[in-house]
Amino acid sequence: MTISSSTTAPRPAARARVARLDLAVVALSGAMAAQAALLAWLSVARYRAFWTGRFDLGNMTQAVWSTLHGHPLATTDAAGHQISRLAAHVDPVLVAFAPLLAVWRSPASLLVAQAVIVATGAVPIFALGRRWLGDDRLALAGAAVYLLYPPLMWATLTEFHPVTLAIPLLAWCIWAAETRRDAVLVACAVLACLTKEEVGLSLVMLGLWMAVRHGRRRAGALLAAASAAWVAVAFAVVIPHFNGGHGSQFAARYGDLGGGAGGVATTIFTRPWEAADQAVSVHRLTYLLALLVPLAFLPLASPLLALCAAPELVLNLLANWWPQHSIEFQYVAVPTPFLVASALLGLARLRAATRPRWLVTLTEPAGGVALGLVALVLVSGVRLGPLPWWRDVPLGSHSRTDQYAVGSHARVLDEAVALVPPGARVSAGNYLGSHLSERARIYTFPVVRDAQWVLVDRLRPAIGDVVRPREHARAVADLLAGGRFRVVLDRDGVLVLHRVGAS
Repeated sequence: MTISSSTTAPRPAARARVARLDLAVVALSGAMAAQAALLAWLSVARYRAFWTGRFDLGNMTQAVWSTLHGHPLATTDAAGHQISRLAAHVDPVLVAFAPLLAVWRSPASLLVAQAVIVATGAVPIFALGRRWLGDDRLALAGAAVYLLYPPLMWATLTEFHPVTLAIPLLAWCIWAAETRRDAVLVACAVLACLTKEEVGLSLVMLGLWMAVRHGRRRAGALLAAASAAWVAVAFAVVIPHFNGGHGSQFAARYGDLGGGAGGVATTIFTRPWEAADQAVSVHRLTYLLALLVPLAFLPLASPLLALCAAPELVLNLLANWWPQHSIEFQYVAVPTPFLVASALLGLARLRAATRPRWLVTLTEPAGGVALGLVALVLVSGVRLGPLPWWRDVPLGSHSRTDQYAVGSHARVLDEAVALVPPGARVSAGNYLGSHLSERARIYTFPVVRDAQWVLVDRLRPAIGDVVRPREHARAVADLLAGGRFRVVLDRDGVLVLHRVGAS
């Protein structure tokens, strides 16, 4: 029997599509590898320059180290008490990093892993772009926007936080919800919920999006109900269980709106004008602009998917803790995948529109639009992003650009850390603490208690995680005058003390 050539070989058009796909995948892989390598390198450089802190790389490292040594998620809090990490945040995904720390015994391992994991989120974003926009150039541009998005880069470079790992997981959730891959959706939603207690609030909104966009009311309701239930359990059961019966310590950030979660919720629903007054300020509006400008405001064209970011954004805007309404911290992690994905869906809707004519003309050329999106996020990164090279560019960002160089002061700090034996009880300043957290007990200066060693940096006089020079100087003076410690090292503002009579 003769088989026709049409059945044995793909047609030229099909071969061209395969070739284009292969090139797109190669380009995507290269972009992901480059971004992961760059952010991993910068993260480790920042660690080696002693700009990471006990808060938060150090306490994450201690929780993982404790897990590895048979005490799951045990850590020392700012007051010097031994607690479970779950008393502060419900992020048990940290236990998954114990094997990594066993192989690579350095906090740098967590930073590198974070950079690599976050970069993988470009895959579902690319897949969504290809599905919604039907053009590999635009899909690759969407992936590039994700990788270059200034809030994502800040979240990746700012310490190590489990919630930052939610970025790719939530991107996969959006893709799975869109393509009806329910097993993937469940797996990624569960993992995302284990990165922080309130992540499930955005998944509630994703369930609503599924119900409206795809008519999957039952599946959407199940996702929303399960996510809401987990958030309720995390706040009402898990945190109080590990926190001596008390609720979240971070509720104080919303004290202007009432006492505890119940008081805040009551204010929001019964006196929304008070909540709105709290949320409106120049700083907060600038924060929203910094989220939307790099995306050309495209999320507004897909409002229901963009609303999945709303719960976290509302929490950030209502807080009196300023880092929550800045793009330079981990608090942007949860909104990021929803805003990037909704930008692509918004672009798809604009390209499918027939009017106004000027908008049709503007969004029609796929190549030009792709270049425009990448150019916009690049320019936004120069102004808003964390890369140290932008300080030499006119109007470029200067924020924390000096934190990646290992200078003479960092070398003295490294020498100081090397003096402390493994396992010894230690009290350390915030920036030293991230290098000393692989032990059962570590205090954050000025808490000393039964510490055998005390390390402080008088050039970075941190009390807890806040720089307070006068208070720090008084605490150091009191310690030196007490006669309980002898000076082992005093150079370039770095002071190492050893308890008298301690082995």
